[in-house]
Amino acid sequence: MTRRFDYFVVLAGMRTGSNLLEEQLAAMPGVESFGELFNPHFFGKPEVTSMWGLSMTARDRDPLRVIAAMRTAAGGLPGFRLFYDHDPRAIDLVLQDPKAAKIVLTRRPIDSYVSLKIARKTGQWWLGDMTTARAAKVPFDAEEYVEFVEELSAFQSRVARALQVTGQTAFHIGYEDLSDDDVLAGLGTFIGAEGPPDPAKVRAKVQNPTPVAARLTNPTVAEEALQTMLMPDLGRVPIHEPERGPGLRFFRVCKTTPLLYMPIRGAGFDPIPDWLSQVDPDGETETGMSQKDMRRWKRQHPGHRSFTVLRHPLPRAHDAFCRFVLPTDADTHADIRAALVEHYGVPLPSSWPDSDWTLDRHRAAFLKFLKFLAGNLGGQTAVRVDNSWASQATLLFAIGQFQMPDRVVRESHLDAALSDLCRDVGVAMPAVAGSFLVQDVHGLSDVVTRQIGEACEAAYRRDYVMFGFTDWTPEGQAA
Repeated sequence: MTRRFDYFVVLAGMRTGSNLLEEQLAAMPGVESFGELFNPHFFGKPEVTSMWGLSMTARDRDPLRVIAAMRTAAGGLPGFRLFYDHDPRAIDLVLQDPKAAKIVLTRRPIDSYVSLKIARKTGQWWLGDMTTARAAKVPFDAEEYVEFVEELSAFQSRVARALQVTGQTAFHIGYEDLSDDDVLAGLGTFIGAEGPPDPAKVRAKVQNPTPVAARLTNPTVAEEALQTMLMPDLGRVPIHEPERGPGLRFFRVCKTTPLLYMPIRGAGFDPIPDWLSQVDPDGETETGMSQKDMRRWKRQHPGHRSFTVLRHPLPRAHDAFCRFVLPTDADTHADIRAALVEHYGVPLPSSWPDSDWTLDRHRAAFLKFLKFLAGNLGGQTAVRVDNSWASQATLLFAIGQFQMPDRVVRESHLDAALSDLCRDVGVAMPAVAGSFLVQDVHGLSDVVTRQIGEACEAAYRRDYVMFGFTDWTPEGQAA
């Protein structure tokens, strides 16, 4: 019998029930599944570093070769799981391949978010029996949650658009459907399995059966934050939801003064929100706004001015390095940190703070990180491009899809530019307290060398060309 598909791929995110779904698929007659083939930290399964005679280096060099090797080696219909933070080249390959059966798995974002935090805290990513379950409560962080949902929504939109422009269809399945025998039978029919799954071969169990509120240390804060966000359909991310790249919910406005701040998200400590509070006569600002809130604010503040702040790429990259790469307790970047050490040769300390972390060691690690960024931003790595170090040209373009800012203020001329803005809206100019720079054991003025400057320009060539950046100097932070 001629197969409709050559292989299948589960398109999902972490903590969506993908382990259980993979076991259901592998339990179907004539179906084989090989885990997360393009996870940047292992090959298919944890602690596995090679498959079919291919190393992880070979895999990262040529994703298509891996899929071909899988198809050759499999005795039945093969497949694997592919997440939004896996190799973007592999995602492009399968989305364009009509011979790949696409299974789109979704779950309520808040459930996935809380489950992910619990797994990171307990170290338990799979459960075979309740007797070994590890329980924990975790805090809800509104900014972290918005980032999580935005990344998930962008992936869902990417998948939906690829299916539309190529005229393909996918099998959509929700987390709650994973125990529905009829739905699973339909899935088997879709991919061409020879029968339904054998229940005896399915070992994975639900890890967190209790309500979300019972798993949070601050459920009241979470409930209030979710109501404030007014995010579309919190129960599920719609597959056709538009991307929210502009980061609207990070915008900040004054209550009285007609000023709107549209931040380019990054790794620095942003002094502008506090400055806005000083500008406003009532000392009040608002953030986390919906589009409806923003339109209302604009109507109520005629003559408003919007602005964003552009930073030199070097201090911005150094801030990201000091905040999220050096520390060993940055949970949201732990996987990336491990990949930097294991696969990209970045000589990071095994613990932090490290009393032996000399200036020379810092320079060497930061230089290696910048060289990694050149490949990461160029689409040559299997690691996600984090907002902390994404190019500002890309982030500013995303803001412009919502609204072009009246002014793009350069950090190196911050006081003068903000003074002009205050004059435009008729208010006094207060001093800016603090700066964007992250204070670390080694300041950038001591760290920077010609080699580091050249590596930064190589990584952020588009920003240098687009915005005319030159060499960074401690005195002028040249722009």
